Amino acid sequence: MNPLFPVFLGLSLSMDAFAVSVAMPFCVPSLSTRQVWRVAGAFGFFQAFMPLMGWILGNLAAKAIAPFDHWIAFALLAFIGGKMAREGMGGTDECNTRCDPTSGWPLLTLAVGTSIDALAVGFSFVAMDLNVWRTVAVIGTVTFATCWVGMVGGRRIGRFFGKRMEVVGGLVLIGIGLKILIEHLSK
Repeated sequence: MNPLFPVFLGLSLSMDAFAVSVAMPFCVPSLSTRQVWRVAGAFGFFQAFMPLMGWILGNLAAKAIAPFDHWIAFALLAFIGGKMAREGMGGTDECNTRCDPTSGWPLLTLAVGTSIDALAVGFSFVAMDLNVWRTVAVIGTVTFATCWVGMVGGRRIGRFFGKRMEVVGGLVLIGIGLKILIEHLSK
């Protein structure tokens, strides 16, 4: 497995969280360093935790799905990547200014919601030859860093890139799914 694979996987999975992080400065006019740490930490944790849980669940069913695990990995990654790309091409989301999205239930909901795709990607780890612990650590670290950048530079980044980053992340996931499928079919 290419040593840069976890980095690219982390970048593609973190695009939803990055998009939310970029939008937060528009919803919270004066962000504190504590809020930035809290948001980046929550997103990084769940983006690492969810694929680990997917991998564990996938391993429990590994013998039953071994003959077609590459098709499952491809289907999950293509579906999630397509969904991300489609959402990235959609309109902008409105923010709810009645509550602070950087703490409590709003933050938990955002962190879990943006990492559901990582859970499905974790299922595909069963079909890959990779160090799962290193991979999830890299995914969490990359997500933390991208969310930190998104929060700190949100207003500038949001005006320049907007939701296009979700499209890129989705296309990368589709590419990873195709790579897995092609490798397994060529054996």
